[in-house]
Amino acid sequence: MFYKDSENIYRVRPLEELPWLEHGFGTRHSMELAYDSRLVTLHQIHSDICVRAGGRTGHLGDGDALIDNRLGNLLAVKTADCIPILLVDDEHRAVAAVHAGWRGTVAGIARSTVRAMRKEFSSEPRLLQAAIGPGIGKCCYEVGADVAAQFGESGPARIDLVETNRRQLIEAGIPESRIYAANLCTKCGIEDFHSYRRDKEHAGRMLSFIGWK
Repeated sequence: MFYKDSENIYRVRPLEELPWLEHGFGTRHSMELAYDSRLVTLHQIHSDICVRAGGRTGHLGDGDALIDNRLGNLLAVKTADCIPILLVDDEHRAVAAVHAGWRGTVAGIARSTVRAMRKEFSSEPRLLQAAIGPGIGKCCYEVGADVAAQFGESGPARIDLVETNRRQLIEAGIPESRIYAANLCTKCGIEDFHSYRRDKEHAGRMLSFIGWK
């Protein structure tokens, strides 16, 4: 379902079938993406705030999800263990890029983005497609009791952010068969990915992006 191309970017085959769409999950080797003049980004604050880009590019303020249905930009989120999620509405040619760390996941950023697309673009959740990109896996994401409690766990626990966000997308109305997960752990994947858990303040950031060609 996911594959890495010659530009060291992970693509999703079902999304590649949409001729109007451009998308990808960047790696530590594809930071030239940061210089694309079409990029639109946010100051990510680990929230459930969705921002409509409205065809604009550049930095649009605070939030953790970008949505749009306009030609001319690439919605992008930056991650280094948090979960990047890309959403596509082929019927209305609307897209979203989501940054889901543990706080944003608890706040329901994935659900909020689906609701925002429904409100702004009349997107039907059952027709959306969602791609969950590389992020820290349950194998490596052990948290203390205070964070674990936010996920209904007691004591220190290993948290599965990918599965939690996948469940949120299903609860929001996206069919399970239309949700694609990379299941690639950023902390394990030292050759491909930046990881804050692994590299601390030396960690870079990766760009995940989506928009019209």
